[in-house]
Amino acid sequence: MKCPAPPRSPAQKGTGRARQGSLRSAQFRGGGVIFGPVVRSHAHDLPKKVRALGLKIALSSKVADGKLIVLDQAVLAAPKTKELVSRLGKLNLSNVLFIGGAEVDVNFALASRNIPHVDVLPAQGANVYDILRRDTLVLTQAAVEALEARLK
Repeated sequence: MKCPAPPRSPAQKGTGRARQGSLRSAQFRGGGVIFGPVVRSHAHDLPKKVRALGLKIALSSKVADGKLIVLDQAVLAAPKTKELVSRLGKLNLSNVLFIGGAEVDVNFALASRNIPHVDVLPAQGANVYDILRRDTLVLTQAAVEALEARLK
């Protein structure tokens, strides 16, 4: 007695589908990616002395251009953007970076954050990029003391 023949599978040879395994493998449309992109950082750190020198040069260039203003304080009684815009208009300041003391006045920060080309940073956040990006640099007395201590 003969064994019954196994059920016939669809033809493989000649169809381009012989021994392919999964339809999700990389050679099929919609399949996997072999050597996909690798997420990595291309950033490089500068030595502390080089960063400090860059900050000194940026501050020196603002002084040389006459674009450095020193204020006693940068404070507002209420967080009113309209009031700050009018004060900046009187001083002819449109593209400006304010650097405050250890902490920035909350009302001043709130009033300035919706004005284009006006940035406010604490003294610890002072950096070369922001200083050079804005046309005028405004420092408070506390910021001057903090920057002197930082750059000694």
